[in-house]
Amino acid sequence: MKLRTKIQLFSSLFMLLMMLLINTSIYFLFYKISADSELDQLETQTTTIIETLQSNPDVAKSQLLKAYLPTDGMIRIIQKDGTPLDTLTKKDEYTSLPKAYSTKEKREIIKRDDSTNVVVMTKPIIWNDGEIVTLQVSKHLMALKETMRTLFIVLAVATILMLIPTVVAGNVLSRFLLYPIQELIQTMKANMKQEKWTKIDVLNRSQDELYQMEKTFNDMIDHLKDNFQKQEQFVSNASHELKTPISILKSYAQLLERQGKNRPEVFDEAVQAIDSEADRMQLLVEQMLLLAKNQEESKRTDINIVQLCETVRKTFSGAYTRNITLTSSERTIIVSGNEEQLKQVIYILVDNALKYSEKDVRLDVSKKDHYAILKVTDFGNGMEQEEQARIFDRFYRVDKARSRETGGTGLGLPIAKSIVRSHNGEISVDSEIKKGTTFIVTLPLMYK
Repeated sequence: MKLRTKIQLFSSLFMLLMMLLINTSIYFLFYKISADSELDQLETQTTTIIETLQSNPDVAKSQLLKAYLPTDGMIRIIQKDGTPLDTLTKKDEYTSLPKAYSTKEKREIIKRDDSTNVVVMTKPIIWNDGEIVTLQVSKHLMALKETMRTLFIVLAVATILMLIPTVVAGNVLSRFLLYPIQELIQTMKANMKQEKWTKIDVLNRSQDELYQMEKTFNDMIDHLKDNFQKQEQFVSNASHELKTPISILKSYAQLLERQGKNRPEVFDEAVQAIDSEADRMQLLVEQMLLLAKNQEESKRTDINIVQLCETVRKTFSGAYTRNITLTSSERTIIVSGNEEQLKQVIYILVDNALKYSEKDVRLDVSKKDHYAILKVTDFGNGMEQEEQARIFDRFYRVDKARSRETGGTGLGLPIAKSIVRSHNGEISVDSEIKKGTTFIVTLPLMYK
């Protein structure tokens, strides 16, 4: 069953149930009030009859009783033995009411088989010979029966008339609610079949849940599109990066096949080039795998970031004839993280500084508020603002020719950013042309 049908069916059945409940209450409440009113009137009339009989002892009682005879009723005098002493009525069928002698006052409503109710008032009175008899006055509620029949028809028609706009309103409501959902379904199907990134035209209406659903869907499409394009770019760039070393390997392999046996210098050159390009391919594949894993959760310990920076500084100082300095506001600054991953971040930043600068490299570690701050500064050519905005994109290189010479892949900084983010930190760059570049890493302190 479609949602539209469910909405229409639920709204119609709910309104029908409410109307039946309300109209039934109105029907029986009206009947009760009307019947009680008739009973009160009959009681008043019976009291009047008794007072008239008592105040006119010389007048024939039958004549007095005829004067108060109800149009649709009966007046009956019942003796002690239960036999009627006198019965006055305009229709014999009214005399079929049960008769019983009673010395107590009683009022009741008797339901007849023909669905006509009768109000009956019974009171004891003293008759001419001083005997106590029962005065029974009754009235068939014929007018009330017709009134109730009319009321039933009116309520039934009102129920039907109320159901018509309810059905229409349910249809309109279902269209209003389901239109965005149907549009969403059609757009999703179109995106799957046509492989497009179609978005929903957000309607200009109040900021309700339907609007939020449409806007969230459009945001999701933008997010998926952006990720898909990044994935395509990643694959394209990876293919491009692997294509060059593969071509070099193939070229040197062919050179070896042609001249390697007869020319030792060619053999040595080819082997050295193949080994170099194989190392480059290995580095590229390892870095791509590291990014693909997205830095899965690993074991973390308390790390003295100052000591870690000193370890990296000594490693690079021993491998390069370059001046690398480390300054710190404190001897111990503790952060929580994976030591190997954070060491890799520092390796990437220092290695990047050495590649793009011929001058000194400086490391600064400090604390600010509840964060440890690591700065890696080189005094090279610096970067333009546009390059700073893209420096953390995968495979992006500021100087592609220089990166090729130094073995850069354009994946180092994205890896560093991924690691820092996984440690709830941030990494940024501050650079000026001809003055140098500073990478800033901010990590939460373990002990604040």
